[in-house]
Amino acid sequence: MAFMKRTGGRNKLAAVMVIAAGLLVTGGGYAVATTVANPGQSAEYTQAQIEEGKKLFAANCASCHGKNAEGTGNAPSLIGVGAASVDFQVGTGRMPGQASGPQMYKKDVQFTQEQIDALAAYVASLAPGPAVPEAQYLETNGNTTRGGELFRINCAMCHNAVGAGGALTEGKFAPALTGVESKHIYEAMLTGPQNMPVFNDANLTPQDKKDIISYLKFVEKNPSAGGYELANLGPVVEGLFAWVFALGGIIAITIWLGAKSN
Repeated sequence: MAFMKRTGGRNKLAAVMVIAAGLLVTGGGYAVATTVANPGQSAEYTQAQIEEGKKLFAANCASCHGKNAEGTGNAPSLIGVGAASVDFQVGTGRMPGQASGPQMYKKDVQFTQEQIDALAAYVASLAPGPAVPEAQYLETNGNTTRGGELFRINCAMCHNAVGAGGALTEGKFAPALTGVESKHIYEAMLTGPQNMPVFNDANLTPQDKKDIISYLKFVEKNPSAGGYELANLGPVVEGLFAWVFALGGIIAITIWLGAKSN
């Protein structure tokens, strides 16, 4: 009986060890998979950049995001958002925010690129997250036809088929993409700022993102061949224009001709 009890104890201990080993291997594998740089992302920061970024964060961001970027009741945690999120938010002037509201607006950038890189380095040092994209994926020599298809499938319902922007609910909106830097378009897809969903590299590969950027830049540089495009705001605006001006003009001419004949 004593032998059987000892065997049973060893079996229980062995089961616990197997489970623990399985969790360790699974967790370690996931950590490695999530921290390895994806094909479209790479960033190496120095310790000096991280220290400088920490100082800038404490002076400009900690009051809302917390002393250690853990988040507060006024702003979310930045642990794990990655360098790409910082580069987008600070690089477009949306951060630091001036006032709370349904959405942060793009405004004048308040930091130099070196300072933005330092802030990104500090936040990236807190936990793994999306990195700033490589330059090769920001070039506009991708497949514009394929990029247009991907954009219409994934983005047009909010941003309009040609990136002219559109209204959302509760005072929110999808901004126009005209004049936006390629890097910031890529980072927005990668991090999903505010109301935008995240399109990580499993949803849209770096090449997919490059094709979308190429499409948007092509549309931006090549005006519509069909005449006045009414800011590309879509069929509602075009219908309103036709109803007010075209039909209104016809009615006015009809009334004038009738009055003249009388």
